Amino acid sequence: MRKYVAEFFGTFWLVLGGCGSAVLAAAFPGLGIGLLGVSLAFGLTVLTMAFAIGHISGCHLNPAVSLGLWAGGRFKAKDLFPYILFQVLGGIAAGGVLFLIASGKAGFDVSAGFASNGYGAHSPGGYTLLAALVTEVVMTMMFLVVILGATDNRAPKGLAPIAIGLCLTLIHLISIPVTNTSVNPARSTGVALFVGGWAVEQLWLFWVAPLVGAMLGAVIYRFIGGGKDKM
Repeated sequence: MRKYVAEFFGTFWLVLGGCGSAVLAAAFPGLGIGLLGVSLAFGLTVLTMAFAIGHISGCHLNPAVSLGLWAGGRFKAKDLFPYILFQVLGGIAAGGVLFLIASGKAGFDVSAGFASNGYGAHSPGGYTLLAALVTEVVMTMMFLVVILGATDNRAPKGLAPIAIGLCLTLIHLISIPVTNTSVNPARSTGVALFVGGWAVEQLWLFWVAPLVGAMLGAVIYRFIGGGKDKM
């Protein structure tokens, strides 16, 4: 149970830190952190939690990562559903805390986005469904390749959290304009439920695409890595 609770709090921190930076700090007058700051915030949440709970749960914080690690031979099937459940619950809890904080400001309008992921009219840059699908699949695929490579027992020891955190930062730098960057169904669900409407209607993409991308990433790394490494 300790590892499941660790995943809950780890995912809670990812959503609160990443989405919180987007909702509260990205466009703050005169001091806004912008796209670069939000990208870095998401990377820092993974980096910090990897050091905090990596030795407890592996610090997945993401249903797609758990699925990809299972497909890559690094994770037991019996833990897959509990991990995903606690990750989603952690994301929703963080969404609730963020909603309470954000709604404390006059004029707050959750329907404006609340860091939700979207395509078409709800893409930050107006990108199509196809563009969003390709982006989320490819970004998650590469994320899994980096995760599996960085945690390979042949990789330099102790540096995996840095590589993975920077990878997530880079992913956000590329894809925030397209989908507001998901690559994580728990992150998407945690805020979409508070927005409702379009955010929930489009949520399916941010489950399907990351899960498909994670499986592809696992297949690619098992081929290029030889399929013999252990975490």
